[in-house]
Amino acid sequence: MVNGKRTLIIIPALNESGSIADVVGEVRGELPGVDVLVVDDGSTDRTAAVAVAAGARVAKLPYNLGVGGAMRLGYRYARDNDYDVAIQIDADGQHDPRYVPKLVDLLDDNDLVIGARFAGEGDYNVRGPRRWAMVMLSAVLSKVARTKLTDTTSGFRAANRRVIDMFATWYPAEYLGDTVETLVHTARRGYRIQQVPVAMRKRMAGTPSHSPARAMIYLGRAFAVLTLALIRR
Repeated sequence: MVNGKRTLIIIPALNESGSIADVVGEVRGELPGVDVLVVDDGSTDRTAAVAVAAGARVAKLPYNLGVGGAMRLGYRYARDNDYDVAIQIDADGQHDPRYVPKLVDLLDDNDLVIGARFAGEGDYNVRGPRRWAMVMLSAVLSKVARTKLTDTTSGFRAANRRVIDMFATWYPAEYLGDTVETLVHTARRGYRIQQVPVAMRKRMAGTPSHSPARAMIYLGRAFAVLTLALIRR
């Protein structure tokens, strides 16, 4: 339980054997009343075995579907097992589980809550084309959702039972679909979206893939995904 709500932590993971034990251990230490489900997204390393040893429940996909495919399975598990709240936390350790109760608190009056960088807490910084894309996405999606959103690509999210049911049957697997398209879809169906400021941390393990070329590709893809999301119904 978190704030009286039966809560499931969903952690999508791809080749995160170096960090998953610490992430699961921290979640269980900070939130002893919650269940933890690691969705192994076709990893080729020992992610699943390490997660089980750390005390998590594990669902293992036979091949890589991407974050969207992994989260769709997680939401189906949450729906089928009658959870009140589902929280997405990344497997690299950037999301601090101590913020989870704040996200859950806002679900009393909202349906989907985002743990947002760039909202006044922490010193997480992104520059160049990736930052331009984030600013553009946030400006457009704030209008769609009719509330100020500063971090629409954040993977730190809390969903109530109504949104769990929706995501269990509809959740895009395409690039950025799990962030951008889900927000457009959720807002257009009248669900209330809100954000809470959080501080993000550095990865516990692994190396993020950032370069000028990748950043420009990210910008172009972000425009394409947003355009498609706004066109689709």
